[in-house]
Amino acid sequence: MIFNFARFAAIVRKEFIQMRRDRLTFGMMFGIPIIQLILFGFAINTDPKSLPTVVLTADNSPFVRSFISAMETSGYFSIDRNITSEEQARKMLARGEAQFVINFPSDFSKRLVRGEKPAYLVDVDATDPSAVSSAIQVLNQIGSTAFDRDLNGPLQKFVATPGPAELRLHQQFNPDRMTQYNIVPGLMGVVLTMTMVMITALAVTRERERGTMESLLATPALPLEVMTGKIIPYILIGYVQVTLILFAAKFLFNVPMIGSLLLLYGSALCFIAATLAVGITISTLAQNQLQAMQMSFFYFLPSLLLSGFMFPFRGMPEWAQAIGQALPLTHFLRTLRGIMLKGNGLADTWPEIWPILAFGAVVMAIGALRYRRTLD
Repeated sequence: MIFNFARFAAIVRKEFIQMRRDRLTFGMMFGIPIIQLILFGFAINTDPKSLPTVVLTADNSPFVRSFISAMETSGYFSIDRNITSEEQARKMLARGEAQFVINFPSDFSKRLVRGEKPAYLVDVDATDPSAVSSAIQVLNQIGSTAFDRDLNGPLQKFVATPGPAELRLHQQFNPDRMTQYNIVPGLMGVVLTMTMVMITALAVTRERERGTMESLLATPALPLEVMTGKIIPYILIGYVQVTLILFAAKFLFNVPMIGSLLLLYGSALCFIAATLAVGITISTLAQNQLQAMQMSFFYFLPSLLLSGFMFPFRGMPEWAQAIGQALPLTHFLRTLRGIMLKGNGLADTWPEIWPILAFGAVVMAIGALRYRRTLD
């Protein structure tokens, strides 16, 4: 049979018409590349700056002021001088509200002018090594040169490398800067997001395509009852995934588990429920399984890139951080790393748990409304 150009052109024209009718698929073809371009081009930054830094000192000498000024000038540190308690600074470090804590002893300047090479302590939240590596290098450079301007006259002899004072760096929560300690807990959130959203997004659309939706519509079940009934089995599947990842983290990658396992499972329940609510809501919006898969990927991509899993969260611009703060994966990653690496309790994790619960409640309400419309 001879190739017929007219038949070929008719098929091509038919495909273009089909794409035009399937507006969601057509939009995804352009939307996903644009989102990737914007996120990778503007939002992704592997060299974060303006890292929140707490300074504790009872010595307000010119040497300390010069050091703090050099830190601010570098652009890598956002200094908070209002913290006066070591306990408060420790809590900020544990909750991720501070990345660095600089502690100068009260006799720092006196010992420095005597040539005794005094030590000052720097505590670093090293749960994400890539987020602090550049700042640590800058901090070492500042320690070698920041005091030189004030070492004049008789103190000129102390101007030398590596400097007149000793920087003692304590890398908290991940002293060996093992990337597995950061990546493996994060994979739990990523795997749950990918599987839970994708599986449940197909729930209603599958029934619609198979013709079983009519039977479900004929029952007196309320939309909330149907949605929660579909979610419960997948919660059990999510817990199986959490348990497998925890076993792998412990016995394959030697990731520490300092905090409460019960608290971790409770936090995972909140996240799994919120993620499943997203999948159910997508299933009420999509007309077929292809659209459900596309919308799932459209949700998963920003979650992966803007949550702080692949790239340092504080390296992103403010608008990208605002989007990331609205995503439950961002808060769940902080909760996981806080419990496993820092030993955080409920008081430290609650500021990250309630946004997950709020997100899940809002999405569940939208899904229930959409489901009611589907019934009509």
